[in-house]
Amino acid sequence: MAQVSLRKVVKLYDQTPAVRGIDLEIADKEFIVLVGPSGCGKSTTLRMIAGLEEITDGQIAIGGDVVNDVPPKDRDIAMVFQNYALYPHMSVFENMSFGLRLKRVAKDEIRRRVDDAARILDITELLDRKPKQLSGGQRQRVAMGRAIVRDPKVFLFDEPLSNLDAKLRVQMRTEIKKVHQKVRTTTVYVTHDQVEAMTLADRVVVMNGGIIEQVGAPNDLYHSPQTKFVAGFIGSPAMNFLPCRIEEAAGALRVRLSDNLSFPVPEDRTARYKPHAGKTSLMFGLRPEHITEVPRHVEPNQHPFEVTIEVTEPMGMETLVYFTIDGTEICGRVNPNAGATDGGKMKLLADLNNMHIIDDTTARVL
Repeated sequence: MAQVSLRKVVKLYDQTPAVRGIDLEIADKEFIVLVGPSGCGKSTTLRMIAGLEEITDGQIAIGGDVVNDVPPKDRDIAMVFQNYALYPHMSVFENMSFGLRLKRVAKDEIRRRVDDAARILDITELLDRKPKQLSGGQRQRVAMGRAIVRDPKVFLFDEPLSNLDAKLRVQMRTEIKKVHQKVRTTTVYVTHDQVEAMTLADRVVVMNGGIIEQVGAPNDLYHSPQTKFVAGFIGSPAMNFLPCRIEEAAGALRVRLSDNLSFPVPEDRTARYKPHAGKTSLMFGLRPEHITEVPRHVEPNQHPFEVTIEVTEPMGMETLVYFTIDGTEICGRVNPNAGATDGGKMKLLADLNNMHIIDDTTARVL
C-alpha cells in the first residue's frame, strides 16, 4: 500500500514561507493533481515528497512510514520531470533500464520490465533508437517508461507536458490517463494548467499562496467551489464576478447587479442567502456557459435580460460574447447561429440555478 500523508508541512526559504502548514491525504492508487498559479507552492510540495527539498516543519509519510529524513533514493518513488533528462548517448532501452542496472537487477528481469513498459507506452519499436531520433512526445514516453520499470510506490510528475505543443499536450494527457488505468500506482502530478488537472485527476488540489484552497473531484471543484479563488481559477473562460446586493421584499429575495438589472433568487437558496441581505461586500458569480441565448423553452430560475454586445469571438462550435454591466466586463457563450454581432443588442438568458454568491471580505462562497 502506498498512501502519501502530509501533516502540517511547512517550507521556508530564508524565513519566506513557500508552503504554509498543509495537510493532505493521498489514497493508495489515487491520481492526485496539484494545480495553481506560479509561486503557489505546488512544485515545492512535490519536491518535498520526493526528498529533493527538506521540509522546515511537519511530517511526510509514504506507505505509513515517515520519510522526513529518508534520502530520495530510498523513498521508492519515481519522478518524471519537465525536461526529459534522457542520456543522449544511450538507446531507449538503455535509458529505461539504467536505474535497474545500477541496482544490479538480473538481466532477464530488466528485459521483462522494459518490454512490459514499452508495450504499455506503445514504444516497443523505439527501443534501439537514440533520444535525438525521437519526437518530443516519444521522449516523454521514454521518461515515463524509465519511471514505470522501477515499479515504485509513488509516481511524481513535475509539469511533464509543458514543453510540448498544444496538440501533443492533449494527446499525451490521454496517454498518461491510459497508463494510470493500466499501472495503478499512486500518482502525484503538478501542473499550472487547470484543463490538465480536470481531465487527469481523481482529485484536484488547488493551491494558492502556499496553502490548499480546496481538495475535491474535478466536478465538485467546478460546480461547488468553496472560495472565490477556486471559482475563478477553475474553468475557461473564467467565472464572471460582479458586485451585487441581496435585497429582501415581501419575503422574497432578489440579487441586484445594477440600478436597472436584478434577478429573483431561486427559492431553494433563500434561506442560505437571507442572513446576508443588505451587505455591501457581496459578489455575484456566474460562468460564461450559464449566460446563453434565450432558448425556445425557459426552465425555472432562468431569466432573460437585454444587453449591447461589445465584442464577439467566434470559436466554431460556440461564440463568446462580451458586454458590460455597471462597468464590469461579462462573458457569455452562445450558439454561433444566435445572431450575436459586435455593437448589436441581444437578449441573453442567465441560468441562476448555477449562480454563486461570495462574501468578498472572507472570499468564501456562501
